[in-house]
Amino acid sequence: MRPRILALVLTALLLGSGCAGKKLKRLSDAEFDHYYALKPFMQDDQEKSFLKLKTEDERNAYLQEINLWDRFYSLSPDERGRVLTGKVEVGWTKNMVLMAWGPPWDNAKLIGSNTYNAWRYVYRFEEQSDGSALVYIPGSKTAYKAVSLFSIELIMNDDRVVELNRYKGWKD
Repeated sequence: MRPRILALVLTALLLGSGCAGKKLKRLSDAEFDHYYALKPFMQDDQEKSFLKLKTEDERNAYLQEINLWDRFYSLSPDERGRVLTGKVEVGWTKNMVLMAWGPPWDNAKLIGSNTYNAWRYVYRFEEQSDGSALVYIPGSKTAYKAVSLFSIELIMNDDRVVELNRYKGWKD
């Protein structure tokens, strides 16, 4: 299953069916990609306002108005593509990680690091029978379908990923 389809499934689960689902379906592929990447930075009212707008031009202008457009489009086309596939790597910025995976399950500031701004982010994942992995969302109704659960711990120094560790099961 392509990452974009997984993103659509996750977003539909988050927003529920009905009106929000219909509004998502009318987004072009490019619009959906930047919506999904920028969703972690939107307040609930901003997301609702974005989805209520009728045309792509109106939605793009709105993202520029609320200062989110450049957060995604300042990345190179290659970086945007990697964000959309969700394959986080060492060297990624904090914003790229948030665009790819959303907010972490858990995070903590690391004390005693050589860097002033050191953080540990933990993400939980559900591996599906087709080999795809979904970022776990609290209240998700997909966990029962998972063939395995795993966690990825990111160590970030100065808002850059410096280490990735994968663990079987869900690490807190």
